[in-house]
Amino acid sequence: MKPEISVVIPVYNEQAGLPALFARLYPALDKLGAPYEIVFVNDGSRDNSVSILAEQFRVRPDVTRVVLFNGNYGQHMAILAGFEAARGEIMVTLDADLQNPPEEIGNLVAKMREGYDYVGSIRRKRQDSAWRTYASKAMNRLRERITNIKITDQGNMLRAYGRNVVDLMNQCCEVNTFVPALAYRFARNPTEIVVEHEERAAGESKYSLYSLIRLNFDLVTGFSLIPLQFYSMLGMAMSFFSAIMVVVLLTRRLFVGVEADGVFTLFAIAFFFMGVILFGIGLLGEYVGRIFQQVRARPRYVVQTILQQAQGELAPRPVSLEKRMVARHHD
Repeated sequence: MKPEISVVIPVYNEQAGLPALFARLYPALDKLGAPYEIVFVNDGSRDNSVSILAEQFRVRPDVTRVVLFNGNYGQHMAILAGFEAARGEIMVTLDADLQNPPEEIGNLVAKMREGYDYVGSIRRKRQDSAWRTYASKAMNRLRERITNIKITDQGNMLRAYGRNVVDLMNQCCEVNTFVPALAYRFARNPTEIVVEHEERAAGESKYSLYSLIRLNFDLVTGFSLIPLQFYSMLGMAMSFFSAIMVVVLLTRRLFVGVEADGVFTLFAIAFFFMGVILFGIGLLGEYVGRIFQQVRARPRYVVQTILQQAQGELAPRPVSLEKRMVARHHD
C-alpha cells in the first residue's frame, strides 16, 4: 500500500541516540492509523549508525527504508535525497536527536489535512544554550528582513510538506539550499504550529558556530540579492561623502594652510572605508562562489545503497545502486 505519510530523518553519527528514537518513533506513527514509511538517510556517519539502521530495517522492513550516502554532504542534501526516495503524500522531516518529540508528528499531519501544504513549527521552550537561542532569534529577524521569508523558527527541522511542494523541490538543482525556505517559496498555503522541544537524547549538536554562520550565509545569499544591492548603494553613498570630504580638505588647504591636526582621524576614516570595501568584496565572493559551484554541475550527493523491501516480497532485500543527482537540465 502506498504510504500516506513519509518521515525523512537525516542521520550523522547518531549511534547513541538511535535506539531511543526507534522506541518512540514507530509507536507514535502506529497510533496515527495511517499507512506510513520512515526514510533514514545516513549522511556519511563514521560511527556505528549504519549497522544500527540496517538492523532496524531487518526488524521493520515493511515501513523502513535506509538511504546510504557514500560520504558526508550535509543535512539539507540528506533531506532532499530522502524526498527523492519518499513516496508519501505528506512528508515530515525530523532530526534524529529527539529534541523534537516524534509524538508531535501527529499534530503536523492533522494540520496538513486541514488543507495546508506546508506546516512549520515553533519550539515552545527551546532547550538550547542561551547564546545559541539569542543568536538564532537575531538571525531569524535579520533573515526575514532580507529574504522576506516568514519562518519564525528557522532552526527547527520538524516540518511537514505536501507532495506538491516536494515535487517542486525535487525539480530544483541548487547545490546549496535551505530546505524550509525553499519550501516556503513554493507553498501556496503555509502555516506554523507550536511544538514541544526537549534536550538531546544523546551526543552533541553537529552544528558548530562556524557551521551556523555558513548556513546563514547560504540562506541569505541563496534567496536574496538585497545584500549586493545594499553594498551597491553603500558604495555610492561612500563615494558621495568622500567627494565632499575632498572638497572640504582642499578648501581648508587653500584658505587655512597646511595642518597636522586630524591626520589620525583621516587614517581612522580610511581604515573604516577599507574594512567596508573588504567586507563587500567578501560578500561578492560568496555569490561568485555559489555560481562557481553551480556551473561545475557536480553531483549534489551520491547514493551508494538503498535498503528497502521490494514490492510483493515478504522478506527484506537490499536494493543497491549508484545514483548521481545531477542538475536535471543536464540529463
